[in-house]
Amino acid sequence: MRNKELTAEDFKTGQILLIDKPLHWTSFQVVNKIRWLIRKRHHIKKIKVGHAGTLDPLATGLLIICTGKFTKTIPELQGQIKEYTGTITLGSTTPSFDLETEIDQHYPTDHITEELLQQTVEKFTGEIEQTPPVFSALKKDGKRLYEYARKGEEVEVSKRKIEISEFEINTSAFPEIGFRVVCSKGTYIRSLAHEFGQALHSGAHLSELRRTKIGDYSVENGMNIASFENSLPSREQD
Repeated sequence: MRNKELTAEDFKTGQILLIDKPLHWTSFQVVNKIRWLIRKRHHIKKIKVGHAGTLDPLATGLLIICTGKFTKTIPELQGQIKEYTGTITLGSTTPSFDLETEIDQHYPTDHITEELLQQTVEKFTGEIEQTPPVFSALKKDGKRLYEYARKGEEVEVSKRKIEISEFEINTSAFPEIGFRVVCSKGTYIRSLAHEFGQALHSGAHLSELRRTKIGDYSVENGMNIASFENSLPSREQD
């Protein structure tokens, strides 16, 4: 991406920016930062900026940012298949299914063999039903699910159909399982980790996550926020 050539009018007309989201940032914070930088460096009072698919704060990787008229393409981009890599830790669970919350239970892993792992991977390949995590932004009765979860309130979460077209694992660091997943829109990798542990008659949580692709867009062609900032006109030129 040659953002050094982009003008204020380019951003207004519409751009697709591939940003490598840093750890601990929310997707909303990244959008706000990108919008602020464009406005500041190009003296633009208003400009539309949005992202095509949320990444949790504890995840890194590809965040597609759309500007100007290209924000209209966000729904189409959100529907593209996605690729993730990361780590599932077997033998323990957390309420959020990842490291946002503390480990609440431990489970045995001695019975888990390479054969059992591969058999279980096959069960999670293809079209499956998945229960979204209660620590998520999905709405039920007008409230975000995480609002119920943080108050310790019980809430029933409906299953949804998703498709996992590829699911590969690396067991060399057992009980930490490296993985690569290619999946449809609406897939929660945290739920995949949790349900994978259940299917092994153990427990599991997501301990690391990185989004590497959305459709034909790859994080390899992206940039971090600092690089994007450096691609814009300097303050001295403002």
